[in-house]
Amino acid sequence: MSMLQEFKEFAIKGNAIDMAVGIIVGAAFGKIISSLVADVFMPPVGVLIGGVDFTKLEFILKEAAGNVPAVTIKYGNFIQTMVDFTIIAFIIFMVVKFINSLKKKEQADSASAPEPSKEELLLTEIRDLLKGSKT
Repeated sequence: MSMLQEFKEFAIKGNAIDMAVGIIVGAAFGKIISSLVADVFMPPVGVLIGGVDFTKLEFILKEAAGNVPAVTIKYGNFIQTMVDFTIIAFIIFMVVKFINSLKKKEQADSASAPEPSKEELLLTEIRDLLKGSKT
């Protein structure tokens, strides 16, 4: 089997296409969540903590000298990333929880009144006939 043929089989399999769609949708969803965090949730958090901008927090190891920039540990970026992660994780948790509740509701609706099979109907008729003949 040639390399081209193997690649063709791999590329047209459902798994590869599903994976590609998932990656594309995931990237778009990531942009939506990043915007939600940066533009909607972080401004109120900034007001609550007194307007502190975490990204400006840093520890200077060596001062700038001429054209050489300062050597710094930007722990504020790390703190900001952790806050972003916590908010993103919570939002994703809430979305998954909402989707699961919809699935449970749908499953409960579909499982509430299953229609009896033909065999069950036939057995019910036989039972009823037997009950009628005994009396």
